[in-house]
Amino acid sequence: MGHAATEALIARYYAAFNAGDNGGMLACLTDDVAHDINQGSRQSGKAAFADFLAHMDRCYKERLDDIVIMASADGGRAAAEFVVHGAYLNTDEGLPPATGQTYVLPAGAFFDVRDGRISRVSVYYNLADWTAQVGG
Repeated sequence: MGHAATEALIARYYAAFNAGDNGGMLACLTDDVAHDINQGSRQSGKAAFADFLAHMDRCYKERLDDIVIMASADGGRAAAEFVVHGAYLNTDEGLPPATGQTYVLPAGAFFDVRDGRISRVSVYYNLADWTAQVGG
């Protein structure tokens, strides 16, 4: 799988994100996907990823724009940079209270790709910036 196919895979993943299509996102992942949560722990497997998406849907409404995707020549690794436009809907554990605050946050992600699917997603953003925007 070359870089063009990997870039198309990552683009499908983010198109599904913006459409609120969790099933479409999960279809892009390997069954044993590793998910590195920003400033948190690593989760493994599609079931854990599905639970994470359901939790995010309860607490946040987000869309991404200015998405730029880059992939290695062999297609095995990729990165994406984007801007998150969000609303904080329900209080997330350990974070400030939610009152529908909106935020705009630059973020990035790194990916491993195996057999045409995403096998690792590592997401990074500045939590202090987000906390300041929602009034924490």
